[in-house]
Amino acid sequence: MKKLLNKIIPVAYGTYFNILSVFSKKKAAKKAFYLFCTPRKGKVLPFQSEFLNKAKKEVVQSNNIDLQVYEWAGEKETILLLHGWESNVFRWRNLISYLIEENYNIIALDAPAHGNSKGEVLHVPIYTEVAQTLIEKYKPKHIVGHSLGGMTTLYNNYKYNNPSVDKLIILGAPSEFYTILLNYQNMLKFNDRVFNELKAFIKEKFGFLPEDFSISEYAKQNKKKGLLVHDKLDFIAPCSDSELVHKNWTNSKLITTEGYGHSLHQDEVSNAVMLFLKED
Repeated sequence: MKKLLNKIIPVAYGTYFNILSVFSKKKAAKKAFYLFCTPRKGKVLPFQSEFLNKAKKEVVQSNNIDLQVYEWAGEKETILLLHGWESNVFRWRNLISYLIEENYNIIALDAPAHGNSKGEVLHVPIYTEVAQTLIEKYKPKHIVGHSLGGMTTLYNNYKYNNPSVDKLIILGAPSEFYTILLNYQNMLKFNDRVFNELKAFIKEKFGFLPEDFSISEYAKQNKKKGLLVHDKLDFIAPCSDSELVHKNWTNSKLITTEGYGHSLHQDEVSNAVMLFLKED
């Protein structure tokens, strides 16, 4: 029954947008956009709290959003962790254990509308500004981003190119926004009238068209040291996206795994991250 509902509900939304677009394309596009940016899960669950309560907690405001920030103090350089869609800081528990053992100073946040942070929506532009607030406040030497957090890490570098940041580590991140939007249309089955108006809405709101927002293109200007890790069987974000980014990112290396899926929690991944952090 749950699988059936998961198939029916998206199509029901798409049908609603199609009908609404007959009367107002702009209203249909706006509702489609905010549905796209609204997470259904990612809040901290009771079993996750025990781990998170071991950290020092601080609420930091950015873009009128109260953000829950966690710190595991260490004497070595600071590392900022950015999680992905419908997740929270708990997803970093395995990597954090490795970082603590090596005495790194760890900063991690629940993204807007996720974990214990406030907010209603999440998208790369707002995540980028939130990340910039934390970069300016905590001065991380390295940033690790997973999925949407990885996409945000690279867009933040393109937009701000913070000189204090040395290495960027990207795990299972998508690259092409237009492809993501096409997948959204295919999942909900809304028509091209809604889709084209959605593109226009994004252009008006952010100043770019979806087809122009390309992490692989932005990577051409990236001079920082980078590590990309992606699983060949990632069915959420294709491995080919990291291959595109790696091709354009001069100072990057790409590690591909097989059978680890999208989450990339495994010890092999954590060991690769630790080894890269220790490289000159």
